[in-house]
Amino acid sequence: MTNEQKNLVQQSWEQVVPISQTAATLFYSRLFILDPNLRHLFRSPDMAEQGRKLMQMLTVVVRGLDRLDQLIPAVQALGRRHTSYGVHDHHYDTVAEALLWTLQQGLGEKFTSAVRQAWVEAYTVLADVMKAAAAAPVAA
Repeated sequence: MTNEQKNLVQQSWEQVVPISQTAATLFYSRLFILDPNLRHLFRSPDMAEQGRKLMQMLTVVVRGLDRLDQLIPAVQALGRRHTSYGVHDHHYDTVAEALLWTLQQGLGEKFTSAVRQAWVEAYTVLADVMKAAAAAPVAA
């Protein structure tokens, strides 16, 4: 991921933050359209609270892209936690599709091909870290 891509992700995210509640609603609606079976992974019926948590987590991750060395352990822990929820590798592709769609809805014409590619790159890096951590044996 290049510095330019990090900047594009961070700048575009700051435009989403003011509409984070709407973005979260769009994201989960799209996610469950893409794969209705994912709904059972969310034990809490309070999707508004889940949306707030998602937006907070994304804000921390996006703002932390400049400090990947500090961010990676938290992302690894998140990947291991997601395994306990029943998340499998193929779910990351569905989440990516829902996230990119949500960003396109929220950013409109500002969601250029360069911004999209930057988000794909950022998401791929982070999802790969999460999947690797989930697949690694747990230390005794």
